[in-house]
Amino acid sequence: MSHYDKHVFFCVNQRPAGEDCCNNHQAQAARDYVKDKVKQLGLSTDERTMRINSAGCLGRCELGPVLVVYPEAVWYTYVDQSDLDEIIEEHLKNGRVVERLKI
Repeated sequence: MSHYDKHVFFCVNQRPAGEDCCNNHQAQAARDYVKDKVKQLGLSTDERTMRINSAGCLGRCELGPVLVVYPEAVWYTYVDQSDLDEIIEEHLKNGRVVERLKI
């Protein structure tokens, strides 16, 4: 059993100049946005409910930016805040996988 109901990892890896990586797509800002939004919506009411983490390279740079939600092990890519909002609302809040963003 997972320690958290939902545990979200954002790849925020920065590769050397010129190499594609998630952080070239403002991954850290996306992670910060989701963390703040989850708190604002009251989805993380205690330390066990939900955790939003930064991760090093998740090895899927060509599909980036990427995040993964556990315990379901669902991998997503995203383009903008509306994609992140959809992941928050559908997956994190309501438990429904966002098929169009799944990788």
